[in-house]
Amino acid sequence: MEAMFRIAGLEKAFGPIRVLSDVDLELRAGEVTVLMGANGAGKSTLVKVISGVHARDRGTMHLSGEPFDPASPAEAIRAGVVTVHQNINDGVVAALDVATNLTMDRLTGKGAPLLFNPRRVRREAQAVADRLGLQVNLSASISELSLADRQMVAIARAMAHEPKVMILDEPTSSLSSAEANRLFAVVERLREHGVAILYISHRMSDIRRIADRIVALRDGVIAGVFANKPLDYEGAVDAMLGRAMDLSAVSVKDATRTVFEAKDLRIASQARPFSLALGDGEVVAITGLVGVGKTALAETLFGVRRPLGGTMALEGREYRPRSPADAIEEGVFLVAKDRAESGIVADFNLYKNVSLPFLRRLARLGVSQPRAERAIARRQIEELGIVCRGERDRMQTLSGGNQQKVMVARWTAQPSSLLILDEPFQGVDIAARRDIAAKLRAGAAGRATLLFLTELDEALETADRVLVMSEHTIVGEHRNAGLDMDRLLAQVAGEDIRGAA
Repeated sequence: MEAMFRIAGLEKAFGPIRVLSDVDLELRAGEVTVLMGANGAGKSTLVKVISGVHARDRGTMHLSGEPFDPASPAEAIRAGVVTVHQNINDGVVAALDVATNLTMDRLTGKGAPLLFNPRRVRREAQAVADRLGLQVNLSASISELSLADRQMVAIARAMAHEPKVMILDEPTSSLSSAEANRLFAVVERLREHGVAILYISHRMSDIRRIADRIVALRDGVIAGVFANKPLDYEGAVDAMLGRAMDLSAVSVKDATRTVFEAKDLRIASQARPFSLALGDGEVVAITGLVGVGKTALAETLFGVRRPLGGTMALEGREYRPRSPADAIEEGVFLVAKDRAESGIVADFNLYKNVSLPFLRRLARLGVSQPRAERAIARRQIEELGIVCRGERDRMQTLSGGNQQKVMVARWTAQPSSLLILDEPFQGVDIAARRDIAAKLRAGAAGRATLLFLTELDEALETADRVLVMSEHTIVGEHRNAGLDMDRLLAQVAGEDIRGAA
């Protein structure tokens, strides 16, 4: 099969830190190459070199047999190398409507029309949307869309370039199963048209479905290429990590004391009320498809929104938070779903991001205590295995997975009664996922821990109990030991006619 894109001897360093070393990589026409690598392995840097964000230090790149050396992302796109980045906001402009986003590159690029024609823009945008099967209001502002719809718009915009090489960085992280299926259909069409695809993912369900080859990257070096059929998925994971994974099952704990309780809670106007009890030392996962109300429930518990009915109690007392500040004061913490918008402060350093919500607690006589803040951050770095030079590193220098670890560190560094995590494993690799899960379980005593997860395997690897959410209500409950998998899957799909367990 023809090598559409070839890298040889690629190296990249930032100061004294070598991020990529002697990387050789081929992307073949009509083939999906999956790139796996732990957080901090160099995946993002490799993508940024290919897409023209960073200049390489050494090595060569060739596209269709010709030297390829883009000075900017725009130049890479014009040559036919298009990237859909993990951060959705890198691929869309939130202040503009969908139609303008889908046609922006034609409106601003070489040969763009002198006059703005709204009808032409809408017509061209509709054609782009139809190619992907994108069903969204073209007049809507990007800021009004869900994360899933923003992701689909970013992918559709990339498709409009008719690329030779398409790089997809964690493209299904915010998509429902139906939207992911549409994406896979698009990937299949790209494959049939001879596009070389580099697909970066930690989701084994994605990888098993679409991979023609797997390339494992570890510490900036290609650690293994897996092309023989059937593909050796476990071997690829081991190469990525440099060791075999411990696949031991969760040792299920049963709570003896109720920390949080909700009765007849209703979080949407047409939803059925439900009750919920969470115990001391217990890790509970609520799973379900995208859009079933998981984030709405998380925000209700954290005081972002008010419940439409029912009561809540925390540590035996009435719990009615009017704001996140109220929730934090009561001991209810939330690791938000979208770390870029609701979590990290990119310009702050690591230790300030960890201590940010608790500066008043850590201060003495109103004066901040940086030494204490740094000590807390150093302890969290060690416990969570955060890959960084130290607690003074700026957040924007960390990989996405390590930024996610910092968000978990922030809310586990202080004691809480109820710790809520909304998609805490989004964008993190398998090893980081298990580091976070181990940290949550090890520190579970004295609080209730509630995780909202779309990926069922993440719930089964982490939780003592798994609850299923559908249409903004709880429809199933399963102790994570000898559970009825068929029934659980039926409840997730909304097909269990027997009702809640």
